[in-house]
Amino acid sequence: MSDKKIAVSTQAAPAAIGPYSQAIRVGDTLYASGQVGLDPETGQIVEGGVEQQTVRVFENIKAVLTEAGLGFANVVKTTVFLKNMSDFAAMNAIYATYLAPEGVVPPARSTVAVAALPKDALVEVEIVARDL
Repeated sequence: MSDKKIAVSTQAAPAAIGPYSQAIRVGDTLYASGQVGLDPETGQIVEGGVEQQTVRVFENIKAVLTEAGLGFANVVKTTVFLKNMSDFAAMNAIYATYLAPEGVVPPARSTVAVAALPKDALVEVEIVARDL
């Protein structure tokens, strides 16, 4: 793999709405921008609460990983941003289904509470993944 910085982009995830890429691949490492619960077809936050938004977040991440030729087993680090830490348990249950199914080593993770997120989202997740 080259150490050249390569943009990764897919229409199956929300388009970047600013001066950033959905993800950048450098060598065998993928650095993905944070995803919120935006529906890539409508550009709107999905209806419902943190559970519905968390599922959409991970479906968006899955689309970016797939475009890069990777999957959730390749994720080595995540950062989770929550608007309200009382949503942690609900987010964590969904997180586990994507990133910590039985037999898979879960990635390292940080979770932080934030005052606000883009589009008034309840959750945002960014990931780093590697060819393993």
